[in-house]
Amino acid sequence: MERFRTRTALLALMAASGLLLGACGGGADTGESSKAADRHGYDGGRHAPADSQEADERDDRREDAGHLSTFALDVDTASYDYARRALADGRLPDPSTVRPEEFVNSFRQDYERPGGDGFSVTVDGARTGEEDWSLVRVGLATRTAGHNGERPPAALTFVIDVSGSMAEPGRLDLARESLTVMTDRLRDDDSIALVTFSDEAETVLPMTRLGGNRDEIRDAVDDLDVQDSTNLGAGVETGYGTAVEGLRVGATNRVVLISDALANTGDTDAETILERIAGERREHGITLFGVGVGSDYGDALMEQLADKGDGHTAYVSDSREARKVFSEQLPRHVDLTARDAKAQVAFDPETVEEFRLVGYDNRRVDDEDFRDDRVDGGEVGPGHTVTALYAVRTRAGARGHLATATVRWLDPRTRAPHEETGDLEADALGDSVWSTGRGLRTTATAAYFADALGHHEPSLPDAPGLHELAELAHDLADRTESEELRTLAEAIDAAKRLT
Repeated sequence: MERFRTRTALLALMAASGLLLGACGGGADTGESSKAADRHGYDGGRHAPADSQEADERDDRREDAGHLSTFALDVDTASYDYARRALADGRLPDPSTVRPEEFVNSFRQDYERPGGDGFSVTVDGARTGEEDWSLVRVGLATRTAGHNGERPPAALTFVIDVSGSMAEPGRLDLARESLTVMTDRLRDDDSIALVTFSDEAETVLPMTRLGGNRDEIRDAVDDLDVQDSTNLGAGVETGYGTAVEGLRVGATNRVVLISDALANTGDTDAETILERIAGERREHGITLFGVGVGSDYGDALMEQLADKGDGHTAYVSDSREARKVFSEQLPRHVDLTARDAKAQVAFDPETVEEFRLVGYDNRRVDDEDFRDDRVDGGEVGPGHTVTALYAVRTRAGARGHLATATVRWLDPRTRAPHEETGDLEADALGDSVWSTGRGLRTTATAAYFADALGHHEPSLPDAPGLHELAELAHDLADRTESEELRTLAEAIDAAKRLT
């Protein structure tokens, strides 16, 4: 097909607390698409002890790594929720804010869960209507929460934007009310600290245990008020200082930034801001989780902060989404399952002509750094799923092995490396993306939607127009009786009207 080229809510802070369990970071950016290399000693990276001699020898045998794709895991969802907010306000989102992997990862997937800590790996796919082109999905899942008993206590430092722009209804007022509700929901052995920032930053509550101190915490929350400019850099620096002062050994220590990220005073560059607190991040492993609010939102700055801060982002667009996140994830999902998690997909050059990873542009990792544990990956908590989608052109009449996906991660406590793999055969590709099961159809719908919003011309094979995509989404929502898929279909309807 010629078109194809290889090429908030009331519970905003409660959603923040739930999502902060699995902050994700990224690595270096690489090219968008790859040609599969000529086969030479090809091995897809089967499960083996990390850093083993076998793994090193296998990598040494590869004369051309053009058949590899490597990225840091990412559980961000902010891009999809912010796009829905823009569409609800009657405008198309800026294409620069559309990150396809965050659309894809906004939907529940029923991947098989591992029996213990670590990941399961699921690889599947189906053909598109364009000759020789398929969509291949790599699904990673961690164990469900509660598998190993109760979570450790949480030590959460909330860094709250109280600048003038936060006076808009649905920003600081709802953040204040949400913090009050959260105070009632967290456990007695959890702790929170509060830092506010406008033109300057201030610690209004040091790290304080919930047990016996809830009234004091509520009073501090009630006193939050809008002030002047937005010195986001000062807020992050003071927040990390407060988190280190209140650091709890054996607890999950997080900095949670709540802001519209419209920085206009002091440092406004993500790398400069994070360099000021680099020592605290590296020494204590405190990750930064960003929650965006407001109709005007500094998406790029927030995403860069979370990416470089070994964290992740969410944008709360409505109370329904915030309530879902809160009820499913807070407070049991504070623990971590994996640190510095990366995935590498090896496509078999005998069956694959070319491929392209959809999204993950800011999460790409150099192929040779996959087993270099000094290179940042993503932090993932229990109960999470991560999905990556590839557009793959197979060779004519391809049979046999198609791809092997390997995930590598560090145990969050011992830092010991582990790997797990999954395979896909060409014969296992479904006949059509639109006749497969709910999971792959949902992934395809979300990816095609992001593609339509982010590009003037389709970049995925056999891309349906928005009218057809809306019909497909409504049909999927009807069949599954899923509210989240109904919301996706309605968002596509809104985009259809605006275009």
